[in-house]
Amino acid sequence: QVQLTESGGGSVQSGGSLRLSCTAPGSLFDITDMQWHRLSQEKGREMVASIDKRGNTNYLASVRGRFTISADFARKTVWLQMDNLNADDTAVYHCNMRAQTPWTTRHQDYWGQGTQVTVSL
Repeated sequence: QVQLTESGGGSVQSGGSLRLSCTAPGSLFDITDMQWHRLSQEKGREMVASIDKRGNTNYLASVRGRFTISADFARKTVWLQMDNLNADDTAVYHCNMRAQTPWTTRHQDYWGQGTQVTVSL
């Protein structure tokens, strides 16, 4: 099963910053867009930010102005810079890429294993 590799999670105090990164394996190609999602018990799954090959970005309203998504499609890598974190940002963060592999005939979504972000007061 193809899986993306995430890193950068951890524990910070409110107001702090973290930078998440996610890289796809070489078997993925023609990546069309990349996203970050988060999963928490209180809110379920939320799409935090997305970016397409043209550089168009979208953000969850509660993170706009604090989080920044960036990507290098050639290097199959996406980042999420998170500033001014608060307790509501506590969640497991997953990256997602829509892409093809040599053994698929259409684009599919691929996910990372998740990285924990914990923000304390």
